[in-house]
Amino acid sequence: MNPQELKSILSSGLLSFPVTDFNAQGDFHREGYIKRLEWLAPYGASALFAAGGTGEFFSLAASEYSQVIKTAVDTCATSVPILAGVGGSTRQAIEYAQEAERLGAKGLLLLPHYLTEASQDGVAAHVEAVCKSVKLGVIVYNRNVCRLTAPLLERLAERCPNLIGYKDGLGDIELMVSIRRRLGDRFSYLGGLPTAEVYAAAYKALGVPVYSSAVFNFIPKTAMDFYHAVAREDHATVGKIIDDFFLPYLDIRNRKAGYAVSIVKAGATISGYSAGPVRTPLTDLLPEEYEALAALIDKQGPQ
Repeated sequence: MNPQELKSILSSGLLSFPVTDFNAQGDFHREGYIKRLEWLAPYGASALFAAGGTGEFFSLAASEYSQVIKTAVDTCATSVPILAGVGGSTRQAIEYAQEAERLGAKGLLLLPHYLTEASQDGVAAHVEAVCKSVKLGVIVYNRNVCRLTAPLLERLAERCPNLIGYKDGLGDIELMVSIRRRLGDRFSYLGGLPTAEVYAAAYKALGVPVYSSAVFNFIPKTAMDFYHAVAREDHATVGKIIDDFFLPYLDIRNRKAGYAVSIVKAGATISGYSAGPVRTPLTDLLPEEYEALAALIDKQGPQ
């Protein structure tokens, strides 16, 4: 799959980030991950991102990363494209990118670099180095320490033909509008704020109709129903699902930092596809929070 073919796929449809399965000892659980991917793949997501933020990329050792990507690529070879999360320092991100390419991933999501603050030019140089290290299509994730502006993204687009996507995790509407207007159809645009469904209709109005769903991990039918309701501008259905599920879901998610991942793993367990515990420094939901989430999921009916 060349970068332009990937861009076309990412320009419509729902995307998702499967959680990464760990056993009781906290080690990668390959069999559980295979079972999860086989369950999720037929629901109709356009692509799945292995070892992304929801997949706890930041907690994986290099050897585990290779296992996760290979397992995802092999399992979904005939069903849905697998993109790989990459990140860290520039050299580290390049190593991950080249390993993902070697293992057969169809594209890359470049997560923000590590803690170090850097100038805009430095961040742009980091992105350019990763793009030029592979032939795969790359999506850059503007979030946290990565806050690329429209002029810099335009420069990167000129220098890196395989930079085909922009994912927004900042929620800066002025910046998003300036990027969308300046870059036009050069990129595929993805909404990437945590619990993206809450922002989906607003982002669609900005020209960003595609987003990544974390709740697809445990209520895939509801996630797809919601996406289609947004796409056809069925405001009544969108409003009902937001009121009945997403607002009370956010009430649980917002109780502790890191729960954006923890709550998804809890949801997977409730739905019968346990992915095990989160790794530190994240913490799992408290029992009462788990029960509240279980009640919300039960109201969504069979998936």
